[in-house]
Amino acid sequence: MKERAQALFKEAIKKIDEANEELCRPEEDVVTVLVCKKAQRATENFLRGFLLQNSVEPNINSTLDELYHQCIDINPNFSLVDLSNFECRLLQLDSQQCNSLSKVNGCIKTASKLDAFLRDENVI
Repeated sequence: MKERAQALFKEAIKKIDEANEELCRPEEDVVTVLVCKKAQRATENFLRGFLLQNSVEPNINSTLDELYHQCIDINPNFSLVDLSNFECRLLQLDSQQCNSLSKVNGCIKTASKLDAFLRDENVI
């Protein structure tokens, strides 16, 4: 499980980097759906990785909110990371996407905060 967790963390970091690269383009050229999906996947991978790191096999159909609450059950400090920027957190990931640049900016910032939190907690 630990190896799978590390692979998910590595992939999450890659998705954040890719989303940030997309955001560095001129505003009219940014593909917001791409940034949205990468932020969603990064967040999902961080949460799933944390669960696997703690010997919990996450359900393949879990929403971000369900994964997040499982993580809080293991480490209450997770509540310091606010996922409210993800309006999609209660839905299946591929069922909704954001098209607003300001919205996807918030989502990628949240994914980055989750990355920083996991580093502060010495998980990554």
